[in-house]
Amino acid sequence: MSRVLEEIKRKAAKLYKHIVLAEGEDERTAKAAEVLIKQKIARVTLIGDKDKIKSKFKQIDFSGIDIVNPKTSDKFDYYANLLYELRKPKGMTIESAREVALYPLYFATLMLKAGDVDGMVAGAVNSTGDVLRPALQIIKTAPGIKSASSCFLMVLPEGSEQAVKYGEKGAFIFGDCGLIPNPTAEQLCDITFSCVDSFKSLIGGEPRVSLLSFSTKGSGKDPIVDKVVEAYNLLKGKNPDFLFDGELQSDAALVPEVAALKAPGSPIGGRANVLIFPDLNAGNIAYKLVQRLAGAEAIGPIIQGLDKPVNDLSRGCKTEDIVCAAAIVALKCK
Repeated sequence: MSRVLEEIKRKAAKLYKHIVLAEGEDERTAKAAEVLIKQKIARVTLIGDKDKIKSKFKQIDFSGIDIVNPKTSDKFDYYANLLYELRKPKGMTIESAREVALYPLYFATLMLKAGDVDGMVAGAVNSTGDVLRPALQIIKTAPGIKSASSCFLMVLPEGSEQAVKYGEKGAFIFGDCGLIPNPTAEQLCDITFSCVDSFKSLIGGEPRVSLLSFSTKGSGKDPIVDKVVEAYNLLKGKNPDFLFDGELQSDAALVPEVAALKAPGSPIGGRANVLIFPDLNAGNIAYKLVQRLAGAEAIGPIIQGLDKPVNDLSRGCKTEDIVCAAAIVALKCK
């Protein structure tokens, strides 16, 4: 495991947040709860049938783990009413709310909305769409952000030449690489602010943002470039408290010597550590190339831009992935 992930777990343990794992009847999730408790990374609530979970996974020590069954929870009525109040403008009835609140993903999200937990992790069993649907309906986006997005924490091999030369000691935030296929200029702006928040909570240091394109400062002409330029101008109008530049080609974003030639006077000077991609094609291709060709650790996708932290998992995830996702969520708690 990279030093960055070890540091994330260490910081999470200091915060000791309360995380709900919505898929408690999945063995990897139940085991992750045990690890989180034993390593004192977080308090944990599992959602599911306690008797079924304990009988299925006899090898797991459930000491200190709270297990909540929506069907028998003494807070079910409260959560169902909360869901009804949130969704009745969309036509939801109280009967429908009571039915929907029984689903573990919705129940866990309602726990988060109510402030009974600090963050939520799911996706080992359910699809990204299933995880995000209740999050967007119940938690919604953070103030000033209209679109939720995702990022990857990319960590170059420790001690490698690349880790010394690039990013924040080899660490980057890449966004959006997993959620919005073709973001508008306004959405690129939202993605940028969310990625900066992710950088601050997960890496630390001074964010230096590059809005990437196949063009540097007007060298290429295309509507794709125009979108990135518009996003850059929108950012300028918001007067953010971080360094940023665009539109930049990747080499002008990452190599000071190239930046001096292609973008003289650039405030990030070829030292970007937050890379904003013009669309999902570019972002998804880039993170996989860096992962495979440079041997980088790719941690994510990390959901960002929500008012409270929810994180998705790959359905092929391992127990340690769930532990790391919970630690990341803990650092993104307000």
